[in-house]
Amino acid sequence: MKTRTQLASLIVLTGIIISPAIAQSSRADIDKSIDTMLGDHVHSEVQHLVTDLQQAVAKHDAAAVAALVHYPIKINPGTRPFTIRTPQAFIARYDRIITPAIATVIQRQKYEDLFVNYKGAMFGNGEVWITSTCIDKACKQTDIKIGTIQSTANRKK
Repeated sequence: MKTRTQLASLIVLTGIIISPAIAQSSRADIDKSIDTMLGDHVHSEVQHLVTDLQQAVAKHDAAAVAALVHYPIKINPGTRPFTIRTPQAFIARYDRIITPAIATVIQRQKYEDLFVNYKGAMFGNGEVWITSTCIDKACKQTDIKIGTIQSTANRKK
């Protein structure tokens, strides 16, 4: 992750690509942003994860959502943050993690409206982040999963 983050930061700082803060307007634009920021040809993985997450949340399928998460994960439901270390612990606390507000953000998110930067692909105002973790030293293989779940309701604007 460190190598990919440094490379993405260098690309952004040198101006080689347009700032990811500019809204992507098409599926091709978002695909390109994801591949540039998270790894070559991973946009299809991100697209599948978005779809799988939305379907699992719609079905209230805690086990399916838990399978899409990087562990350990720090959860900030808007009150006291806590860390979840295993899928079983995620499932046990599912309703505290995937609150109605977060579920709504997940359900309403359109793939082509994702915000993408070197940290990952963001749902809504940052309630959920899809991140890329390097599996090997060269970072040729990555694991694309949910890296952040948090309430943004109490954030200062």
